[in-house]
Amino acid sequence: MSLADAPQWLVSAFVRSAVAVGATAPREQIQRTARELVERWQEPERRFHNLRHLIDVLARVEELAEETHVPDVVRLAAWYHGAVFNSSAQVAYARRGGEDEVASAELAREQLTELGVPDAVTERVEELVRALARHDADEHDVDALALCDADLGTLAVEPQRYAAYKRAIREEYAHIPEPDYVASRLAILTRLLRRRRLFVSPFSLAWEEPARENLTAELSHLRTRLAELGGTEYPAEECSPRSGTATSWPSRGPAAPASPAAPAARPAGATTDPRDAPAPAPQPAAPPAPGAAPGGGTPRSAATPDEADPPGDGERGRSGIERDPEFELRRRIRRKRRERAAAQHPDEAAPSPSALFRPPPKPPRS
Repeated sequence: MSLADAPQWLVSAFVRSAVAVGATAPREQIQRTARELVERWQEPERRFHNLRHLIDVLARVEELAEETHVPDVVRLAAWYHGAVFNSSAQVAYARRGGEDEVASAELAREQLTELGVPDAVTERVEELVRALARHDADEHDVDALALCDADLGTLAVEPQRYAAYKRAIREEYAHIPEPDYVASRLAILTRLLRRRRLFVSPFSLAWEEPARENLTAELSHLRTRLAELGGTEYPAEECSPRSGTATSWPSRGPAAPASPAAPAARPAGATTDPRDAPAPAPQPAAPPAPGAAPGGGTPRSAATPDEADPPGDGERGRSGIERDPEFELRRRIRRKRRERAAAQHPDEAAPSPSALFRPPPKPPRS
């Protein structure tokens, strides 16, 4: 996919998000920055982590936007989460999958500062991008958890797309000897399947089962292949998969924080990585909540819906995702879920999606 082939709404989506968080640079400068990012995502060595991947992550962020504090900050973080890519070393694959989140976060700080985005917002975007490299998103930080879920959502696509994903990943690392590649990949998948939950945001719960099915099938194939090659598995602990860390979705609260740069504080004594607790076995987790969408595929395109979008880049108003039938189907599924929840609580206002997944209150201490 070349720059000319990129969806027309893509540059406008970046411009809208940048303006929404306070960018003061001229629109033309913001557009140039967006085009530079599109070019980065189309570097020739990117076989999977390319513009198609960016669009898919943006689509999943859009699905989870209702559960975030500041959706446009999460959208910008998605743009930058793998803007710097390096597949040159095996350890880079084993630990970061080629996407250099640390360097990408630095690029975000540099470019957003040039666009006049407030320092607090720039720091927040940088923090969200870095969280993907550290794999320790605060369990009360809904924005970081949503971004982690959106990034891992690739694992939940239908089997045909997952097969294409596996081929593309291997092509990115064709220079790595097959025994080393297979052993590294095995370690990552093993660590992922040991998690009790891969996804924590309410609207991503339907991705859990298809993702585990894909991972389990690939794990079995890789072990067979490694035995044929006479290789040895790497300890799973040596590899840190990208994802969030919480095991339940935190309540978003009555309102978003005053500043996008101020995530909820971690309570004293909170665990660092509860979602990494060992699972009983690498099998599908608990089924999605009643009313959750079946399957686990992802939309084919994504953008930033905005009724008040100014003219520019050949489009006006809401972007291409609004016309995507699959996205519209998912929106109807979410609406039905809320209606079902309202019917279950006739004597009170319909709870928010986050309230439906809120953990029960802890009993008072005696």
